[in-house]
Amino acid sequence: MIFEAGWAIRRGGRFLAASVMLLTVAASPALMAPAQAAQEDQQVSDFFLGNGMEVVVIPDHRAPIVTHMVWYKVGSADEPPGKSGIAHFFEHLMFKGTTNHRAGEFGAKIAEIGGSENAFTSYDYTAFFQTVTPDALETMMSFESDRMRNLILTDAVIGPERDVILEERRSRIESSPDALLSEEVQATLFQNHPYRIPVIGWMHEMEKLNRTEAIDFYNRYYAPNNAVLVVAGDVDAATVRAMAEKTYGRVARGPDLPPRIRPTEPEQNTKRTVTLTDARVSVPSFSKGWVVPSYNRAQPGEAEALDLLSEILGGGTQSRLYQALVVKAGIASGAGAYFDGTALDDTSFTVYGSPLGETGLEKLEAAVDAEIVNVATKGVTDSELEKAKNRYVRSMIFARDKQSSMANMYGSTLTTGGTVQEIQQWPDKIRAVTADQVRAVAAKYLKPEISVTGYLLPAQAASTPPADEVPPTDVGATDGETGKPGPAEAAPAKTPPAN
Repeated sequence: MIFEAGWAIRRGGRFLAASVMLLTVAASPALMAPAQAAQEDQQVSDFFLGNGMEVVVIPDHRAPIVTHMVWYKVGSADEPPGKSGIAHFFEHLMFKGTTNHRAGEFGAKIAEIGGSENAFTSYDYTAFFQTVTPDALETMMSFESDRMRNLILTDAVIGPERDVILEERRSRIESSPDALLSEEVQATLFQNHPYRIPVIGWMHEMEKLNRTEAIDFYNRYYAPNNAVLVVAGDVDAATVRAMAEKTYGRVARGPDLPPRIRPTEPEQNTKRTVTLTDARVSVPSFSKGWVVPSYNRAQPGEAEALDLLSEILGGGTQSRLYQALVVKAGIASGAGAYFDGTALDDTSFTVYGSPLGETGLEKLEAAVDAEIVNVATKGVTDSELEKAKNRYVRSMIFARDKQSSMANMYGSTLTTGGTVQEIQQWPDKIRAVTADQVRAVAAKYLKPEISVTGYLLPAQAASTPPADEVPPTDVGATDGETGKPGPAEAAPAKTPPAN
């Protein structure tokens, strides 16, 4: 699975984007009580094994279920130049045979006990997970620790699986105008950073991935000291520690990797547009994005303010964009905003919309721009800020009601520079954001002169690009691997996760 923080949800910043759909309704005390009780019961433990593997345990004893996840601190943004797609390719290869288990044996064991499994690759991490009963947890650890070092990678394994990921790109990207446009927008928004490269990879580079490169990637990154184990559910820390020492603790420490220092973005000083026209497009849409700091790169309070800005501006049916353009003016079928706060490096802030009826993109885009200017100059009201804060803090409480959400929250945070303490302190930091901070980040980062706008148009609209924009790039009718922009309420996306 190709995954990028926020791809499926497109909201929620550092701690919620990859795991929880934020609730946009007020919660009654009756609804809040069970979730609040669950929150208080969860005493999160965080410790390290002797080989450097970090372990996080999140107890939840309400049902005999446990989610077991291993997160590796490597994603597509860590790939060597010219080897795009190898992180996702290797995710696939992890399901092959080892010196101790034949191919498919792990999956068969999970199916036999009625469990489930999957995996995903993002820009910054790769994760593997199973949901099973507690009595199967040690078995999961045994299988997972085995494939951490004992994969059998022959040319007979590499060739067919490479064909699988090539077909995945064809089906997800080459057949979707939405995905192609998003891919091209991402490549335009990031001029120097590897986030400009799709998680699944460029086709011409994927075709050349080989056994030697896969083994080098495996030996470099797949080691306990480059991984985080997250176990959430009907478990306790002492039991998990004993099981982890017995399984993962026996895996030899890998090479000590240097800090992940990647190319940085130059100063951006141009307004850019990307246009795709395709006969398969029935409803036009647009997105507009900016490079902004993630939680891991922002000055104190800025990322939290960007989170709340995205919620106030376009986080749901109560947002400014939805109320102004969909409900009141009736010129949009959908409009919104999202901030991809969970990233190791600088990330993106995006607004998007689709016109309703005969409304043109020019009119809709102008209305969206006006709302952004209004926030940047006049700020937000105390009332709407307080409501946004309440929705965010409540969403954290409700996230604790689902163990997989908690596992995702901790895993994605710990692999992108965050800590357990930051997760626990996040609600207080959200509460501390002021209206002036929200106005300040809008004015500082959402400048029209340094934005990248993507237009998705029906073929017959090709001759009439919106407003005074003359798009420099006409991508045509092929496809990119970048998520789900497009019609109606669908939000445009960066490169999504990969299966």
